[in-house]
Amino acid sequence: MADGWLDTPYSLSGKKIWVAGARGMVGSAVARKLSGKNILKDESVDLRDQVAVHEWVQQNKPDVIILAAAKVGGIKANEDAPAEFLYDNLMIQNNVVHAAYEAGVEKLLFLGSSCIYPREAEQPITEEALLTGVLEPTNEAYAVAKIAGLKLCAAYRQQHGCDFISAMPCNLYGPGDKFDLEASHVIPALMMKAHAAKVSQAKTPEVWGSGKPLREFLYVDDLADALVFLLENYSGEKPVNVGSGAEISIADLAEMIARVVGFEGKLVFDSSKPDGTLRKVMDSSRINKAGWQPSVALGQGLKQTYEWYLEHQKQARAA
Repeated sequence: MADGWLDTPYSLSGKKIWVAGARGMVGSAVARKLSGKNILKDESVDLRDQVAVHEWVQQNKPDVIILAAAKVGGIKANEDAPAEFLYDNLMIQNNVVHAAYEAGVEKLLFLGSSCIYPREAEQPITEEALLTGVLEPTNEAYAVAKIAGLKLCAAYRQQHGCDFISAMPCNLYGPGDKFDLEASHVIPALMMKAHAAKVSQAKTPEVWGSGKPLREFLYVDDLADALVFLLENYSGEKPVNVGSGAEISIADLAEMIARVVGFEGKLVFDSSKPDGTLRKVMDSSRINKAGWQPSVALGQGLKQTYEWYLEHQKQARAA
């Protein structure tokens, strides 16, 4: 086993798998990927409640846990509610990880975020960049919680021999994303604005920031594929980056989304709004060399996401 990669894959066959956060974008994608497996449901459990989580895990006895549950949001949501982003995420991950240890869970995968890395980290960002500099202020509370989560998994591995691992994805998008202008990430926010402008025949939808920052995006079903790959092939303390390896400016992304949506007007960039980190692309060479690669190109993924959004609107209106 080199760098944590297994010589003999860990088999998920016959395992009881708890996808914590199965109703969210990542959790639902993992559930699709594991269709046909024995997936446990936890809709009624408040993961911030230590007693409830402990009792649920003791009763259901999962063999494997994928910890995809989290409070997430874009720049505005993080700026408006840093206490909630820090408290809720700390409670969720602390309760699930400790309950997994107490129940003797065979394997746990903690889902982190690329925002754990310093704002001025050398690009592309390697796993070694963790805790080498100052975090991006606009999502610091969320990043601190996620850093604590991956360090918690590493500590349980060191002290108790638990097979707890961590994955750090880049910016995600896809079916199940949060389409809410007050709380969503950049792709659903831009998609909603472009769609609303198309429907209302508005001329100039507004884009937050200068449009100059460079970002890397990964389709959520590609991430689900990577997480299953990690469960089956990785057992190490160091977190593993998972990205697409392709970066695009926010301006070019907005133009691409406008084309997918069919909006033909002009986009206006509001430079008074924060840009966040100016460049953020991760070095995913460790998982790439181990045999995993993404398969959904950005244009294809945006089209599929927009189709899901339109269908979701129809379902919401019919409800």
